[in-house]
Amino acid sequence: MLRAALDSRAINASLTQYWRVSVVELTSSTQSDLIELVTRGSAQAGDVVVADYQSSGRGRLTRTFEAAPGTALLCSFYIRPTRNKDDWGWIPLIAGVCVAQSLPGVDARVKWPNDILVNEKKISGLIAQVVNDGVVIGIGINVGMQSSELPVPHATSLAIEGTVNISRNELLINLLNTFETNFTAWDQGNDHIQAIYRDFSATLGQSVEVHYPDGRVESGTAVSISPSGELVLADGVHVLAADIIHLR
Repeated sequence: MLRAALDSRAINASLTQYWRVSVVELTSSTQSDLIELVTRGSAQAGDVVVADYQSSGRGRLTRTFEAAPGTALLCSFYIRPTRNKDDWGWIPLIAGVCVAQSLPGVDARVKWPNDILVNEKKISGLIAQVVNDGVVIGIGINVGMQSSELPVPHATSLAIEGTVNISRNELLINLLNTFETNFTAWDQGNDHIQAIYRDFSATLGQSVEVHYPDGRVESGTAVSISPSGELVLADGVHVLAADIIHLR
């Protein structure tokens, strides 16, 4: 089931009218495709692009993401929040929680800012980019990959973790329905997602090493998430953009 073909008709039939899912067999990047549509004014909130294979998948900090055809759920979707932009830093965190909640049969945890871990190995990553007056969120989930197909040694997949009785169609349906519920509540001013995030967090309470894009490195204990989505360390430092290493 994990490598079953994507079926836009079956997916859309199980979603609310907010979503419109388009399936493509091959693309360079679902994220780039959807951003282009938004930029041209040809996309609406709730538009989703999902691909069986993408040749130039994008991750955070200009990284690439690769997966053999049929082995991963690769999708991007467009939302237009009405909440104050100062709070939008929570959007990728909400998306990460939704991925963790949607993965069946595994104990998924969210590593700040946007990795999803199972048994301390990465099973999913995401990217969120502000485009015009909305946000395009791209998500990649390792679904049917075997060990030889993993993009990096510290990764895992649903197949490796023993979850086999779900298709990528069902996984996307679960993800979008979960995101709609959590995002809608947050967008209307309900911050309950912050407590849910704490429950799913693999980072809070951990000793961490912070690697900034400019090469700076600092250590501390992760204690909370700010109202704008920053990681807060025990010494009061607010981390906006960085790679986080959990220290043992």
